[in-house]
Amino acid sequence: MSNPSPSIPAAVGASLSGTNLERAGDHNQRVTLQAIRVGGPITRAELAEITGLTAPAIANITKRLLAEGLILEAGRLLGQRGQPAMKLAINPDGCFSVGLNIDRDHVTLVVLDLLGQVRARATREVDFALPDEVAEFARVELSAILAKGAIKAKRLVGLGVALPDDLGRVHLPHQPDNYAIWNQTDIPSLFDGLPSLPVFVENDATAAALGEAQFGLGLRHPSFFYLLVSRGLGGGLVLDGQYFRGAEGRSGEIGFLPVRHPSIKVGRLEDAVSLSALFGHMAGRGHRLVQPDDLLSLDAGGQAALKDWIGLSAELLAGPMLSISCLINPQAIFIGGRLPAPLVDELAAATNERMAAERGQVPILAPLRRAAMAADAPAVGAAILPFNQRLLPGRSVLMKTAEE
Repeated sequence: MSNPSPSIPAAVGASLSGTNLERAGDHNQRVTLQAIRVGGPITRAELAEITGLTAPAIANITKRLLAEGLILEAGRLLGQRGQPAMKLAINPDGCFSVGLNIDRDHVTLVVLDLLGQVRARATREVDFALPDEVAEFARVELSAILAKGAIKAKRLVGLGVALPDDLGRVHLPHQPDNYAIWNQTDIPSLFDGLPSLPVFVENDATAAALGEAQFGLGLRHPSFFYLLVSRGLGGGLVLDGQYFRGAEGRSGEIGFLPVRHPSIKVGRLEDAVSLSALFGHMAGRGHRLVQPDDLLSLDAGGQAALKDWIGLSAELLAGPMLSISCLINPQAIFIGGRLPAPLVDELAAATNERMAAERGQVPILAPLRRAAMAADAPAVGAAILPFNQRLLPGRSVLMKTAEE
């Protein structure tokens, strides 16, 4: 697609091209739905121009999408000669997806509609929740959401689960010995008591990056690195709108980078730049925190301690961020996670300032920015996994998997 419509961000143009390959029917329906989601309300003529599909093909596809309740007629395009063209838009209630984020300090469940809006949310602040606790939380909260009636179980397309890799293996402060049970836990089987839904499991930073790519700033920045500040520190890499996993599926593991600094004794970046590290830093200064939002109501001494941590974190992050800019050349680096938004902005500004000092030594710098989806990014990204599998376009759509 060489000349996408002005209503469609160029960043997603590559995902809106139809195909004549085998399995084209499924792919063409997906790209048409994606074009409506990104550019709607939109006419059938505009869809044909954007996707490169014929007018009859677009007519057939949109007829199916209307019948399935995934799109709506949103009024006619006025001000032109002849019969005004009907505009089409996504039906937010066309289907829903459930996302669950499991981490060492909380469990969060969201229900997302087809527009990417969070329609229901439940969270529990709990340290090192065990598998049975997580399964019970998901069952109780989703049952309560469905009981309200606004979201129908039959419209749920799947459950996405986002959690850190090596959840029970990477030891964090105060982690109980029995937390290692996560190493032997089959995640999909935990949720057999929920409505019969396909379950998709993903790394939390990967899920956050996928969510940003489909429903956040990634729509206009197709190449970016996502930095997830949680109890640990994770990362995700999206190149030209596609998530890059690496040879062993472990790309973006920025938290494991070795660091050396005269003022701290840590071996890895996440030992200094993460919520675990921040809470430990604050406790060492006499400020014990229960949850991240406590960082917004500190006294003067607490604010000084927090400022010290932000300065140290910016110093430690500047080198890796410069490396990412030089090696990958992304358009931006997005920061998300459970760090409160004002503090994300401060950390980004401090890191950008550190990197600016090297501007004359490197060809280009990717700016750090707060992600559109921050605190609930892994849960929202997890909810997008079923949409990606069932409805949205991607390279995998045109490939047969081992399960088929």
